[in-house]
Amino acid sequence: MIRSPLLLLTAIALITLGLASGCASNPATGGADVVVMSQGKEVRIGEEMHAEILKEGGLYEDAELQAYVDRVGQRLAANSDRPDMQFTFTVIDSPDLNAFATPGGYVYINRGLLSYLDNEAELAGVLAHEIAHITARHAARQQSASITNKVLAVTAGVLTGSRQIMDSAAMYGTELVRGYGREHELEADGLGAKYMYLSGYEPDALLEVIAVLKDQEQFQRVRARSSGKPAGTYHGLYATHPRNDQRLQTVVRAANELGAGEPLEDPSVPGEFQRRTDGLPWGPASKREEGRYYHSKLEFSFAHPPDWRVRSSSSAIIASAPDGSATLTLTLRQPDPAQSPREALEAAASGALSEGLELDQAGLKGYSAVASNDADARRLAVVNHNWQYLFEGKAEDFAAADGTLLEIIQSFRPLHPQEREVASGRHLRYIQVPRGATMASLAASSRIPDAEAQLRLLNGLYPRGEPRVGDWVKVIQ
Repeated sequence: MIRSPLLLLTAIALITLGLASGCASNPATGGADVVVMSQGKEVRIGEEMHAEILKEGGLYEDAELQAYVDRVGQRLAANSDRPDMQFTFTVIDSPDLNAFATPGGYVYINRGLLSYLDNEAELAGVLAHEIAHITARHAARQQSASITNKVLAVTAGVLTGSRQIMDSAAMYGTELVRGYGREHELEADGLGAKYMYLSGYEPDALLEVIAVLKDQEQFQRVRARSSGKPAGTYHGLYATHPRNDQRLQTVVRAANELGAGEPLEDPSVPGEFQRRTDGLPWGPASKREEGRYYHSKLEFSFAHPPDWRVRSSSSAIIASAPDGSATLTLTLRQPDPAQSPREALEAAASGALSEGLELDQAGLKGYSAVASNDADARRLAVVNHNWQYLFEGKAEDFAAADGTLLEIIQSFRPLHPQEREVASGRHLRYIQVPRGATMASLAASSRIPDAEAQLRLLNGLYPRGEPRVGDWVKVIQ
């Protein structure tokens, strides 16, 4: 008969773990993987969370940047311990300096963090760290530890009738989970550094990312102290690491010892990372009317159903229904002064036109009609506003969607004066440092709070560094 509460708790733990858990080899660590969540459930949870993030408008609407981040991520994933797993990489429209992963292969990075990174290797470091959380099944192991903790507590209480044992089991399990969190981060660092090396990136870039985030922490403490407010606690990416984390340096060195790799690009000159991040919005997203698209350079706006997505590229703007069943594509061209909007549409259309409609919206002249070609029908329109804008709407069920397509077209108008700030906002730009420039002089044209300190943070020069003539630096315009 077991008389010691500790021995009894241990016995219950062993029995409960045997009943409640599955055990397999972890694909990343090679160790025993004691989990209660199947890989199929991981994928389902990730899919549900991803759908919710997109539904809440979390996606940063820049198709080219999204594709670039996905390409870097897929290269790392292909060299991970789960190369056959499907990964999805998404840039989130948030100014926060963070990245995170959810079960099932979903990795997210905030646009705010992208602004503070200097090159593709640092981006790869962030993504590799999050990939490692997935390959090592940290979310599943964390949930399993939490569930096992609850099962331990309840089972102990039921079998012994002892509230003390129930409380002890719960407290022990909670501490175990907290410990998992700390160890999981270092494990993700080691695996991520390995994935970086195997993908051609310098693992040392992980240390550069740590320095960026620790500078940000120091800045927040200084600013809080000067305002007499308590400094907030940072809980984001790498929050568990001190600036000179010896354990992190050890795992990075281990990855470097796999061989001598060369970086994919010279970070001292603008490469693809710089081209893709030039123009990133700075700070919180502007307060825009929900369901309205704004274009600052061309100074126009149009309304759309709140659940529709609008994507822009160098050649077109495409508004699409959430299920892709209907799309409206907007392109532009130089207008012919000799043509009316109706004549321009008739010249551009293929197929017979019907249901012609003269447009006169907010002073803009246009014309719309339905083009039919065999069984295919499309909603077309031309509107003149400095340029000539051509609309083409398609739908699987055209009769049902045509009213919505026409409403979007009829909502097209010039920006109101008060909307120009909303549409343009402030953006990150790369410039080459001219002779005689200092951080103070560069900050003078950036209309943001603490401009000089913020520019130093963006460029890895915090707290007192100065740029060199000819260097490429980030500014806010």
